[in-house]
Amino acid sequence: MRFEAPETVEAAVALLAGEAGTAFPLSGGTDLLVQMRSGRIAPDLVVDTKRIPALREIAREAGGWRIGAAVSGAEINEHAELVAAWPGIAEAANLVGSTQVAGRATLAGNLCTSSPAADTVPAMVAAGALARIVGPAGKREIPVEDVPVGVQKNSLAKGEMVECILLPAKPDRSSDCYLRFIPRTEMDIAVVGCGVSVTLDEGGTVTAAKVALGAVAPTVVVVEDGAQAIIGTKLDDAALDALAKACEAACNPIDDKRGTVEFRTEVAGTLARRAVKIAADRARGVV
Repeated sequence: MRFEAPETVEAAVALLAGEAGTAFPLSGGTDLLVQMRSGRIAPDLVVDTKRIPALREIAREAGGWRIGAAVSGAEINEHAELVAAWPGIAEAANLVGSTQVAGRATLAGNLCTSSPAADTVPAMVAAGALARIVGPAGKREIPVEDVPVGVQKNSLAKGEMVECILLPAKPDRSSDCYLRFIPRTEMDIAVVGCGVSVTLDEGGTVTAAKVALGAVAPTVVVVEDGAQAIIGTKLDDAALDALAKACEAACNPIDDKRGTVEFRTEVAGTLARRAVKIAADRARGVV
């Protein structure tokens, strides 16, 4: 195996595109190195991106935020402005592994690993995040939900990598939330995860919403019926019940030792109810 640590995006892309064998970018390495040590993958080339300055930045862009592919979850949670704008993104990033893991793990890495149970992906999808992809053909921006295409499979072509995650400008009276259920109190992967974003009018009526579920299908599920169930309401019990039912109906989970189909389905509705109430309180400035 060959290891390279270029200092520019162009050099990283050239290395990835030019490798005849298997090549992987390393932004945090918390998934890649585990897979290598377990023998699941054996790359011919690993390209460390943490020496590329542009990939280490959190910066404002187009009224929103640009988070470089090599920015760690710990760095996100230390950025007060970003946390205030998108608290759901920050709390999802904070849930990826231990304190030590959060010091390395990145949004881009969590996204490209394409685990159904990835914590940050439902949160990013709910926020309307884009992934800026760079490769031999140039740059393109796609919705985050279009990156994973299956269990541990993503849509990136040979030579491509994520340059950054783009979070949109936050509308007034808007906020988000991410919740998950795990068997233990910490350091576990989600049995179900739920990301929600909402926008309210001055009277407290929901004018826009997005709901995304993780760990209930091979890729994140965007529950459009759930969003429609709460738009135009003040989140009364009937609206929350409709949201929960829509989320349950959208689930297509597996049975395993960590949760049955029935359990995961019920939890999805429960988490959605809780997450949207928290997001709405944040949008009102209550919390």
